[in-house]
Amino acid sequence: MSGSPSKVFAARLAGLLVFDPNGDQVGKVRDLVVALRIDDKPPRVLGLVVEVFGRRRIFLPMTRVTGLAAGQVLTTGLVNMRRFEQRSTETLVLGELLDRKVVIRDSGAEAVVVDVGMEETRSHDWVLSKVAVLERPKRFGRRGNTRVLDWYDVTGLSADTEAQGAAHLLAAIDSMRPADLANMIHELSPKRRNEVAAALTDDRLADVLEELPEETQVEILGALDTERAADVLEEMDPDDAADLMAELPPEMAEELLLLMEPEEAEDVRRLLTYEESTAGGLMTTEPIILPPVATVADALARVRQVELTPSLAAMVFVCRPPLETPTGRLVGVAHFQRMLREPPSTLVSAVVDNDLETLRPESSLSDVASHLAAYNLVASPVCDEDGRLLGVVTVDDVLDHMLPDNWRDRDSAPEASHGA
Repeated sequence: MSGSPSKVFAARLAGLLVFDPNGDQVGKVRDLVVALRIDDKPPRVLGLVVEVFGRRRIFLPMTRVTGLAAGQVLTTGLVNMRRFEQRSTETLVLGELLDRKVVIRDSGAEAVVVDVGMEETRSHDWVLSKVAVLERPKRFGRRGNTRVLDWYDVTGLSADTEAQGAAHLLAAIDSMRPADLANMIHELSPKRRNEVAAALTDDRLADVLEELPEETQVEILGALDTERAADVLEEMDPDDAADLMAELPPEMAEELLLLMEPEEAEDVRRLLTYEESTAGGLMTTEPIILPPVATVADALARVRQVELTPSLAAMVFVCRPPLETPTGRLVGVAHFQRMLREPPSTLVSAVVDNDLETLRPESSLSDVASHLAAYNLVASPVCDEDGRLLGVVTVDDVLDHMLPDNWRDRDSAPEASHGA
């Protein structure tokens, strides 16, 4: 393969951009597909799993890869855009081999796979030839040695394991956005999916769950112990947590609510009282809320918080105390662009839009969508009859409910297995 190194480690391929001969981006590498052999001999690399526009995962055969150099993958340009479906004889390197427990032949020591190396043969096939492993330390409290071995120097790669960690897989995909990681997890087997979910931190798992189909959310949450499940729900946006709770058996949902922090549980319970396809059912109860005496500098500092979505960061809601939803009377809405044009010491109450119509919690999904479209808004306040702020509906939540149930699959093409 012209311009390619003789050896490449799989974890370094994760996330690399794939380009056609014209220099146009095709997608990003998400995994490698190999055919393992029962005799522990080096398996042939069949191709790459590439994520293209719309998060569809396609299969790119190695015969159509012309280069793996300079931090990018080059192709012949002939790419089959049909959705990738893993066959029973195939194994995903990142998704299924990393963190697998193996035994080193010469010493009998137990180890864990941290990476896998592949190389091009004289016949221009690519095979997995190297295994980077972390040996289990012989003494408690010490870190084991990392060794790079030939493929046939370890056993256990061709067999399934009872339990498999996920630390090294997560290290390889650490930079993935939650939506991309959710897409990858969704494609794994249920067993491997739960292993990966168990290894994620609570906040990272919460972000990923929000991007998964409801049936997968329920499956993953059900595999966690109840205390951890409650911790993860606390990290989710209240509206997403309420949507997930609504899919659980009532007795399980109530048990989790009792384990959650009272304030977090109260928000979720309140959202569960509204119909799903209404403004009350769509809204989040945690927008940016400030008192009238706050300054533009105070507001911009809140807008800068990294955990905010762009739609929630676009507006600051100025209310009379109390400042937790349901608040006191809504004074008005301060738009981000307007605040950028004002001196930092200006009171935020002096720059609010107090003529903006508000939604009622019983407003239908179509009414909410029409309201956002009519006023060119990315978010809108939801108030009760006394003008108290109950929550905020964002355009992303509206789209999520208006799109088909299977929209996360992003696959409008007929279902088909990959070809050579």
